[in-house]
Amino acid sequence: MITGELKNKINALWEIFWTGGITNPLDVVEQMTYLMFIHDLDETDNLRARESAMLGLDHQSIFAEKVRIGERTVSGNQLKWSVFHDFPAEKMYAVMQEQVFPFIKSLHGDKASAYAKYMDDAIFKIPTPLMLDKVVTALDGIYEQMAQAREGDVRGDVYEFLLSKIATAGVNGQFRTPRHIIKMMVELMAPGPEEVICDPACGTSGFLVAAGEYLKEHHKQEVFFDRQKKDHYMNHMFHGFDMDRTMLRIGAMNMMTHGVANPFIEYRDSLSDQNPDREKYTLILANPPFKGSLDADIVSADLLKLCKTKKTELLFLALFLRMLKVGGRGAVIVPDGVLFGSSKAHRDMRRELVDHNRLEAVISMPSGVFKPYAGVSTGVLVFTKTGHGGTDKVWFYDMRADGFSLDDKRAPVADSDIPDIVARFHHRAAEEGRARTERSFLVPREEIVENGYNLSINKYKKTEYVPVEYPPTSEIFAELRQLEAEIQKGLEELEGMV
Repeated sequence: MITGELKNKINALWEIFWTGGITNPLDVVEQMTYLMFIHDLDETDNLRARESAMLGLDHQSIFAEKVRIGERTVSGNQLKWSVFHDFPAEKMYAVMQEQVFPFIKSLHGDKASAYAKYMDDAIFKIPTPLMLDKVVTALDGIYEQMAQAREGDVRGDVYEFLLSKIATAGVNGQFRTPRHIIKMMVELMAPGPEEVICDPACGTSGFLVAAGEYLKEHHKQEVFFDRQKKDHYMNHMFHGFDMDRTMLRIGAMNMMTHGVANPFIEYRDSLSDQNPDREKYTLILANPPFKGSLDADIVSADLLKLCKTKKTELLFLALFLRMLKVGGRGAVIVPDGVLFGSSKAHRDMRRELVDHNRLEAVISMPSGVFKPYAGVSTGVLVFTKTGHGGTDKVWFYDMRADGFSLDDKRAPVADSDIPDIVARFHHRAAEEGRARTERSFLVPREEIVENGYNLSINKYKKTEYVPVEYPPTSEIFAELRQLEAEIQKGLEELEGMV
């Protein structure tokens, strides 16, 4: 969460775009993303050069002495942000439009890669040299401010703040998942270096980026110092699908900026017959669209067999089970209705999770988590695909605080259940003796079946009633008479003063 001067600087940059005629929030974020990507390419290249020098390795800079762009060859040095940002406005604009932008569009050598695919139709939309000069200067100020702020992942916070500008819920109920919720879900799953991870409704690739960052933090030695595992991480681990090409472009750049060379980010309607994936992934992390409208005729027939419905949230759950390998795991966000809805489709989907797979956890989240974009109540389902049951006891947690106020302002607060959720999830055996009045507890599968596969925590939570003792009636009446006498006396004194 960013506040103060940094937030003001970003809002001022946003204002430059709007006053310059780029008023579509998606276009603004897209153009900012290109520029941040160009800036980060320079920084990343310098960092890798220093690391290689420390390790005594050769470093091949992407800004080689000569770079071929179309039919001509130009000096690679002037494509660097740290060089061209000092050029006069007219020259900077010409270099950006004629050299830097074509350079980043052709940056990935593999023409079949996600990056090449979605950058192919990218357009540089900043209309004038003066506006570009203002934007570059403003971005320099933002990066300078970020360098001074030492706490947390400020770079990630800034990017999240930009993405939040386009996060108003659309007709298909799409909205951004808060980064701390994404991080919580990744920590619950604790991905390993051999995972094949997918988000079938990936948007800007938030879940995939967070999974990559977790692996860097917890498995750096294992992933990056093993040739095969590094190749898997760079080229085969991350898969994301979406139906919005702009989101895919931002998502692919987001992954590359975070050091994943070739993520598989593809345009695809995941629920349709276009999606051939079956038993392919070991981990699915997702926040699929809720309450979406869709054409039932294009929904994959095998999904409708499992769950005959038009509700996207139920169809996506069926899809996750189809896409996971046996033994594969899922952590997904669902609206509360999925947990207790009474329709046949709702019950069938919950029965599939409980009876034919292993449902491990239901984490109930407060309705303010997605504010100010939506006030919907949601939960996180954690499960493992087995195909033949395995649910023994389901762990329930009643999250009441996520580290931010639950109003539209979403200001940081001290209270957060997230560290407790992660710690307790990974030590569920110790939850055995917890009473139903506690924040978290275990519920046997048999009890869930008896309750019609209802997964609402309120069905199993017990309220602890504290007895309240009141004074005898005679004392209450005596107090009332005394109060009445005082009021009468006050009225008489007031009347004597008139």
